[in-house]
Parts: sequence; C-alpha cells; structure tokens
Amino acid sequence: MGTLYIVPTPLGNLQDITLRAIEVLLSVPVIACEDTRRTGLLMDHLRKTYSQFNTRKEKPHLISYYEEREQNRIPEIGGFLLGGTDIALVSDAGMPTISDPGYRLVKLCREQGIEVVALPGPSSVILALATSGLPTDKFTFYGYLPEKEAHAKKLLGQMHESNQLVSVTNIIFASVHKIMGNLSWMQEILGDIEIVIASELTKVHERVQKKKISEFLEEFVKNPPKGEFIILWHE
Repeated sequence: MGTLYIVPTPLGNLQDITLRAIEVLLSVPVIACEDTRRTGLLMDHLRKTYSQFNTRKEKPHLISYYEEREQNRIPEIGGFLLGGTDIALVSDAGMPTISDPGYRLVKLCREQGIEVVALPGPSSVILALATSGLPTDKFTFYGYLPEKEAHAKKLLGQMHESNQLVSVTNIIFASVHKIMGNLSWMQEILGDIEIVIASELTKVHERVQKKKISEFLEEFVKNPPKGEFIILWHE
C-alpha cells in the first residue's frame, strides 16, 4: 500500500518550508490539495528553486480536495493508496486537517491500515499563540465560530464558564466577512476584555496587536479589515 503524507505548506513566506516537505512534494506522484491552482504555483516554485530534490520527470497529478468535495474524493484517493501510490495531502497554507479538509481521509487510512506520516511545519495557530504574549501552558483551539449567532454565543458562553474552572488561552479563526460580528458577540458574552488579533502572519503586512474588543471594533469601522484573522484571549 501507499503512504499518505500530511505536508504543511508556507503561510505566506515561501521560505517557510522544510527540506523534508520539499523532498516529499517533489517525489510523490499524486498531491491532494484544496486549490490546484495555488498548489500548482507552489510546485512550480519548488521545481525551479530546489531542482536537486526533483527526482521525478513528470509533474505530480493534482487532485482537488476542498471541503465541499472531500467526501466524494475519498474513494478515489483511497484507491490510489490501496493500489500502492504515495500521496501528499496539503492545504492552501499551514497544517492540513486543522480547520481544513483531511481528517476524514486520515480516519479512513487508519481504518484500512494505510500508513500516515505527518511532517512538522507551519501552523498559524501555534505561530499566533507563540507571538501573542498570552500564557501558552494551556490553550484551546475552537476553529471558526458557528455561523448562527445563537450557536456562536452559546459556544462563547460555554468557553467562558469552562475558563472559570481552568484558566486557558482561547484561540479562534475569523474570516474577513465575519470578524465584526464575531467581535460583537464576544463583547456581549465576555465583556470588553483585552484580546490579541493576529493577521497576515509571515507576510509583508503581518500584525499582532493587543487591545480591548471595543478598540478593535472602532479600528475596523475606520479601516475595514482585510485577510484572515486569529483571535486569542486568556481568562
């Protein structure tokens, strides 16, 4: 049987990739990826910059594996693996399976006895936590808040209650279209607490700031937010 490699890719700066990740990506015949165009650009860069690792003459076959198609793609990818083909799983940026597609495929591999090898590398969650200045000994990552306001507020309330028993650093993702609503809900449930917001990590306009929720809301009204965000707070 083949091996499934979970390969983290750079968050923004293309130099943030390990030699081992380069070697795997340039040697496997198949890559499952969120966006074939983005992964194609990364692969072009790797072939040109690290030609010494390029052991294959043919370009790898890229299979689109984004959230909406994940369930339908699993039989095809599983077939490759069961047939002896090695596959690399990548997301658009960072560690696959962490708020990105992949865990269902890994689950199938574990059930079928297919080897899964995860490579270390970029993770926006860990990077944001390390640069936040908040306690790092205990933290909980919740991904994105639920779409519905009532469900999001319920989760925030549960997080607040659990933090009264064990004090941890909480981490969530927020998209550009949702961050204003997310911050408003947080202010209502948690109060006007100080939080850290990280964005554009490893990129030219990287920002990691600590302010009260109200201050971020005021800032985003004056200067509309751009990009993806990681919100952290400690209770």
